Amino acid sequence: MQTAVATHSIAVVLVAMCVLTPASAAKPDWDQSANIKDAAQRIAEIQRTQGASKAFDYISDCYKTHSLSSEYTKAFEGCIAQDYLETQILALVYSRLPPETLKKMGAPDPKALAESMGQRVTAAFASYKVPVARVERFKKLVDEDGFPVFFKALFPGVEVPKLHHGPTPDQKAPANKPTEKTPDKAPDNK
Repeated sequence: MQTAVATHSIAVVLVAMCVLTPASAAKPDWDQSANIKDAAQRIAEIQRTQGASKAFDYISDCYKTHSLSSEYTKAFEGCIAQDYLETQILALVYSRLPPETLKKMGAPDPKALAESMGQRVTAAFASYKVPVARVERFKKLVDEDGFPVFFKALFPGVEVPKLHHGPTPDQKAPANKPTEKTPDKAPDNK
């Protein structure tokens, strides 16, 4: 159940992000799906070989470097995708651990992860006035194209979980139905 809460929290943050972004940024002239897949592969390699702390350091440096541009760029979009993916996987894994275990590890709870990522991503999109429709398309591309690449690179041979972030604001959740199908056990990060 915590997994559903974690992924739903990420979805809520992204919906809020869409509401806050004014429309004006130019449409990307690059293949966003390919860019997101490439960004997913790169951050998965860092996560797999150096761990989550180094992955988040890389993402932080990515934002610092690529936010200097006066225009929304392919590289900056990659930073946002990596932030979303890294946060999503940690929220998924951490949501399967008891709160006392997270506390002993010094790890944040999944909701706190989603909220902090939401603040970063909201600021990133808002700084370039990315329109709501583009933010929604970006999220869909990351979920459908980037997440499978990222997950398979981290956990070879493990089936990619189906992520369901809950209903959109104009939809109601079905009563007494599961909101997410995920594996019973978090995969080991080897």
